[in-house]
Amino acid sequence: MKLVRFGEAGSERPGLMDGETLRDLSGVIDDVTGDTLDDDMLDRLRSIDPTTLPAVEGNPRLGPCVGHFGKFLCIGLNYSDHAAETGAAIPEHPILFFKANSAVVGAFDDVVMPRGSTHTDWEVELGVVIGKAAKYVPKEDALDYVAGYCVVNDVSERHFQTQLTGQWTKGKSCDTFGPTGPYLVTRDEVPDPQNLAMSLDVNGNRMQTGTTATMIFTVAEIIEHLSGLMTLHPGDVITTGTPPGVGMGMKPPTYLSVGDVMEVEIEGLGRQRQEVKMDA
Repeated sequence: MKLVRFGEAGSERPGLMDGETLRDLSGVIDDVTGDTLDDDMLDRLRSIDPTTLPAVEGNPRLGPCVGHFGKFLCIGLNYSDHAAETGAAIPEHPILFFKANSAVVGAFDDVVMPRGSTHTDWEVELGVVIGKAAKYVPKEDALDYVAGYCVVNDVSERHFQTQLTGQWTKGKSCDTFGPTGPYLVTRDEVPDPQNLAMSLDVNGNRMQTGTTATMIFTVAEIIEHLSGLMTLHPGDVITTGTPPGVGMGMKPPTYLSVGDVMEVEIEGLGRQRQEVKMDA
């Protein structure tokens, strides 16, 4: 299934895609959140004949594909080819940082650079949505704890990230720096999360081309590692790193400007589009 949330920001309703038709799920569930992502509920939704659900007219805004985010956990330097382009050593363990939940926006919402930003960068990433509580989960069982997958653009202000004293979170958490969706694609539609093509274009020019096959730590290994440190809860989202082609890695480095358009895609998970603006 491809689950969505549609409507104005803060008032999204749950839906699912029936081919190209958006169907309204609000008569079945209140929202697509951690409370509705367990296997029993997903099986119930799969059993519904989508043609019995109301079709949504027009082209409503698609919000973040998960409502009421729990934790927004991010893995850094998790692609061998991306680590190489930045000159970084291959990490011994998954590098973890957090992104503020207030960064989360829909897949087609604007990305708004904060005041003073000169080094805002792009990062296509595979998002993993947790469906049930995970604690001390072995990697052999880890994917059973996944509700589904989504596209995330881990927008990053590199000056804030590296030059303002502290951790990466400062450059990762600006408002609008977490476009998520458009779909939450349930795990039964993604038989191998380590075999997905990824791309990101800026103004029609291909910047990132990659595959989840070059991850240093697999989705299962990331869940094993994180669940050994903290309980992962339904509705938590993990972004799993980016392939090469980020602006910071170019020679000379290249960053986003007002009016730029990013188009972000992962095989089978959908496509995003964001226009870049500057905060007033």
